Amino acid sequence: MVQLKDVVPAAQNNINTRFILLDKSMKTSSSSEDLNKTCVALVADETAAVHFHLWGDECNGFEPGDIICLSNGIFSYNRNSLLLGAGKRGKIEKVGEFMMAFVETPNMSEIRWVPDPNNCKKYIQEAVISPHSRIFPPKY
Repeated sequence: MVQLKDVVPAAQNNINTRFILLDKSMKTSSSSEDLNKTCVALVADETAAVHFHLWGDECNGFEPGDIICLSNGIFSYNRNSLLLGAGKRGKIEKVGEFMMAFVETPNMSEIRWVPDPNNCKKYIQEAVISPHSRIFPPKY
C-alpha cells in the first residue's frame, strides 16, 4: 500500500492505499441523474491529505469518518485540479470507521507538480500552492 505522501500524478491506475474521509462537498452536473453527480472529499492518512473524487452513487455511499481502501486508483488532473480517484478501473471500499490516525498537511492536491527533466514519464514537486501545506523533499 502506498502512503498518501508518496502519491504522484500519473496516467496509470496503479495506486493502492487506505485513508479516512474527513469532509465531503456535493457538486451536481447540469443533469439531474445520479450518475452525473460528483463530489470532492478531503481524505487523509498518517502521512498526508489529498482531494478525492467521487462519482454517482459513490457520493452517497461514503461519509466523513469512513475508512476507505482504494485499489487501482489514479492521481490525475480533472479540470485543472489534482484529484485522487478510483477512475474507471479502480475500486473503493469502506473497510471501517473513525479509528485511524491522520494528518491534514501536506495536502498533495495543493502542490504544483512539473514534469521531471530527467524522466518525462514522471512528475516532481515544484511548489506549494496552499500556505497550509508543506512540501516533502524529493526522493532520489
